[in-house]
Amino acid sequence: MKIELSTLENIPEIMTIINDAKELLAALKIDQWQNGYPNAAQVEADILKGESYVVLNDENQVIATSMFTTNKEPTYQIIEEGSWKVDESKNYGVIHRMAIKKEYRKQGLATLLFDEFHQQLKSKNIQSLKIDTHEENLGMQALIKKIGYQYCGVIYTNYGAKRLAFEKVIQK
Repeated sequence: MKIELSTLENIPEIMTIINDAKELLAALKIDQWQNGYPNAAQVEADILKGESYVVLNDENQVIATSMFTTNKEPTYQIIEEGSWKVDESKNYGVIHRMAIKKEYRKQGLATLLFDEFHQQLKSKNIQSLKIDTHEENLGMQALIKKIGYQYCGVIYTNYGAKRLAFEKVIQK
């Protein structure tokens, strides 16, 4: 398996994975990703900015995807009911739109992606990685807590949805 930047040619496979994730969330009665987001236009924008990643299996099939950036997340400027571990004025990493192909779930691919992004941040001397998730997405919450993320508070998306915010300090 390998992780690499996504290409425009990966969009159909990425969207299949994202649509499978949308179906899973809907089946779990979680309204995350149920409003037309993320969509192919968002994935294309991520790719064009060099912020979309895929995990490829040994046959070069896309089996997981994630957006990762070191650009500041505008919706993270205001956090309620808590605070960030690392001051918002400092550089940090952000993950969005992580999804695993349904046949490959629970095989450690999300952890593999997190590890890759942690290493990228360390190489750039960036202290932390931030992520948010739906309050009912207990699977993602369990994963990020297991790998050392701490709950920081509540943020609201640009369309007004409440999200729980987490952060991991990668290095001091």
